[in-house]
Amino acid sequence: MTNPADKAFPVSWDQFHRDARALAWRLSAAGPFEGIVCITRGGLVPAAIVARELELRLIETVCIASYHDYQKQGQLQVIKDIAPAVRNLGNGKGAGVLVVDDLTDTGKTARVVREMLPEAHFATVYAKPAGRPLVDTFVTEVSQDTWIYFPWDMGLSFQPPIRNGEPV
Repeated sequence: MTNPADKAFPVSWDQFHRDARALAWRLSAAGPFEGIVCITRGGLVPAAIVARELELRLIETVCIASYHDYQKQGQLQVIKDIAPAVRNLGNGKGAGVLVVDDLTDTGKTARVVREMLPEAHFATVYAKPAGRPLVDTFVTEVSQDTWIYFPWDMGLSFQPPIRNGEPV
């Protein structure tokens, strides 16, 4: 029997690009947006794709570290805050701002950004159940015990076949 902690969802560059474009398609009806705040580092790639598709030029980052060893989420640390010019767009509470990340997992990072921009539209490519209530738009939901392997974290390597849910 497969250990639930061993569930893996490897995502290729092609698949991620398709999923990020699907996110942009869903967002096209949710705007208009004045700018994007991407949560680094995971939000950088989807934010670039969404910005291109929605023809947005104003792109800001909020830098939050939560995964310090690539396996367990630790204490959140805001490394770089959102610039005042972007924070003050619209009504000063995030109206008209699109926040983009690759994934919402536990929702801890999303809560921090929601406090900064409570009226922003929050979008992720992937969502897990614990973080899902904090996201306005997403593409794919995966189980809480699934680890997503993003293409920027992987190299090419052999993957053993799966038989009856267990690696051989």
